[in-house]
Amino acid sequence: MEKCLLLGNGAREAVICEAMSKKYEMYCVMPYENPSIAEFVKKSNGKFLIGSPFDKDLVKKFIQENEIKYCIISSDNLLQDGLIDLAKELGLQTFGPTRQGAKIEWSKTYALDVVQKLAPEMIIKNFEVTSEAELENVANAYLDENFVVKPEGLTGGKGVKVGGIHFMTKEEGIAYARECLNQSGKVIVQDKVKGKEFTVMCVTDGKTVVTLPTTFDYPYRYDKDKGPGTGGMGCIGFANGLLPFLTKEDIEKCSQLIEKTVHYLNQDSEEFTGILYGGFFKTEEGIKFIEFNARFGDPEAMNVINSFETPFAEVVASVFERNLLKENCKFNKKNSFLVYIVSKEYALKSNVPPVEFMLNKENLENKGVKIYFANAKRIGENRYTSVSNSRLFAIEKTGDNFDEIKKQVYDVIQQEVDEVLDYRTDIGTMYEH
Repeated sequence: MEKCLLLGNGAREAVICEAMSKKYEMYCVMPYENPSIAEFVKKSNGKFLIGSPFDKDLVKKFIQENEIKYCIISSDNLLQDGLIDLAKELGLQTFGPTRQGAKIEWSKTYALDVVQKLAPEMIIKNFEVTSEAELENVANAYLDENFVVKPEGLTGGKGVKVGGIHFMTKEEGIAYARECLNQSGKVIVQDKVKGKEFTVMCVTDGKTVVTLPTTFDYPYRYDKDKGPGTGGMGCIGFANGLLPFLTKEDIEKCSQLIEKTVHYLNQDSEEFTGILYGGFFKTEEGIKFIEFNARFGDPEAMNVINSFETPFAEVVASVFERNLLKENCKFNKKNSFLVYIVSKEYALKSNVPPVEFMLNKENLENKGVKIYFANAKRIGENRYTSVSNSRLFAIEKTGDNFDEIKKQVYDVIQQEVDEVLDYRTDIGTMYEH
């Protein structure tokens, strides 16, 4: 088996490692021993190293010592830091954009400028603010809190704040915009639109673009989309690859924008391969663009990778070889259902003591679900601890009947998940934000 490097340590990387380990010896650099990633690396006869995946000297040495040939990265911060660039410089075949290609995610103003060129009708009215004077003008343009504030850079899905949900007055929203402006020198203030939010993900070798099944993410902390915006608390996908409020024409419109964007990014040199996905609103005025991500979403990756009929590792191999063929990407036409388990303090406080919890992984898997660890590590038999105040692990099920797999996941959670932990109880119900 050929050797493949995976950088990163979340549940998204865990499902990638699971899929890739069926074809490659997996090698990983991670800051702590993620139980899922470690398990899949060991099963593939690979090796993992505990250390910072941002340490380019460490990663370079690891690649050279182990004679690694391939590299896959799906972490926003690692892509922004140019770890794909490093792998390419060392002669590896890669899945993931260069730093320049990933700019489509880490600079929201750049992404808006690209979409303005390629599909201006999909742009929501916005202001790109770079000074206090401009912010004052924006404040005068709104009568109330009906606007959205977006930081310029990466925020891990936690930085965008919506009027009426995250701030209740115009003054509070402008104060947050000023905070973002002072941090990076740029902030986006955008009209608040009414519609249903969704994402469309595509895989590309830099030329060919294949649309993946559409998923619905739950990016708010509490039931009925209450509380702060967070990394997704759950995710669903349907057998037809659509969502109840979407048509094939809606998806095609989004896919066309993504394809045009890939070609735009690669017009001078190959900067983008891997996953490009867009966030969109379906409104009465048509499909509107929200943002791009230059990698798999988390939790969406777990739903989508489990929906492949073609082995995902084969799809990645075709991207490595720059020979992706649409007809070679087939999906299993099943439903997928996922719930994230978190600490009770998740998304509420930044500095909290580690949370210890009990979990019998074998019991969960014997009941027919999959578990993917994220920000947790094993400290004893069936004993784990959080390593940050972030999501701890995801429970996923793929199957023919949506209601059955939903019930199966929630039954397992109620029977097996420690009472010190928390989760949303309404995944599988869609709300209009």
